[in-house]
Amino acid sequence: MKICIVGAGAIGGYLGAGLSRAGEDVTLIARGPHLAAMQKDGLRLRIGGEERHATPTATDDPADAGLQDYVFVTLKAHSIAAMAERMQPLLGPETAIVFAVNGVPWWYFYAFPGPLQDTRLESVDPGGRLWELLGPERTIGCVVYPACEVVEPGIIQHVAGDRFTLGEPDGGRSERIQRLAKVLVGAGFRAPVRPNIRAEIWMKLWGNLSFNPISVLTHATLETMATDPGTRAVARAMMIEAQTIAEKLGVVFPIDVDKRMQGAADVGAHKTSMMQDLELGRPMEIDALVTAVQELGRQVDVATPTIDLIHALVVRRAHEAGTYDEP
Repeated sequence: MKICIVGAGAIGGYLGAGLSRAGEDVTLIARGPHLAAMQKDGLRLRIGGEERHATPTATDDPADAGLQDYVFVTLKAHSIAAMAERMQPLLGPETAIVFAVNGVPWWYFYAFPGPLQDTRLESVDPGGRLWELLGPERTIGCVVYPACEVVEPGIIQHVAGDRFTLGEPDGGRSERIQRLAKVLVGAGFRAPVRPNIRAEIWMKLWGNLSFNPISVLTHATLETMATDPGTRAVARAMMIEAQTIAEKLGVVFPIDVDKRMQGAADVGAHKTSMMQDLELGRPMEIDALVTAVQELGRQVDVATPTIDLIHALVVRRAHEAGTYDEP
């Protein structure tokens, strides 16, 4: 099976190493020193106290890979638009694109039951460019749970987790998603297929929406934000606003907000991904994690005063850091 991973950093590299070692035909799209190291010496994955070596093809040009059966997109959401045109050589009539991306996805309302079906979200897909170039019908949703880190070019440290939850936008168990799940399981990952992938997206988004921007404003860890009375109250208010939006969109939350906050506290003194991006001078996932939730709120007439306040502050922080341009 031909599988291409666009944005083969920590998570993409972790996926690629496992799939390549399982015998799949894998191409990694990467750049810079990380790409050069993989081209020279292959990809090394440190996991469970051992180091595993894999030799997938690595390139910076998708045209080198040709048509694929599956394309995993493991980029940050704000980086997808810049790659959409370059991904065209990968896409044949039956190619599926697996969006393993945090936040509200650009395809959220594709095959969505009700009057909002096929609504395009300007916050994550300005002008509907991704909808037109990539095609929502190709989409397989994916919620990423592993934590990994590129510790040196060509070397990935696995921290925790092995689950990639999959779902078709229409909730079906298509042949293509069952085949993909089987391939992922064969490569050593957990890959459950869920009938409501949007609910899974919201469960992860619930925490990212709140703790990520608050961490940028306070420089606090997850444990601190979830236990300090002040930051906990702000995060909880944001999560309640988001839950109200999601429930109006038909999502049922399996746990309550306080249990979700306790889960964040249990992670300990961990820096959020958005905080790490700020420290490294990289663009932050503000639009997919926060702006899109505001847009969804407007779609279902739910006010988001706390989210609006934190959004304004984190956007200003990003502007001061020189890492944010509105879509």
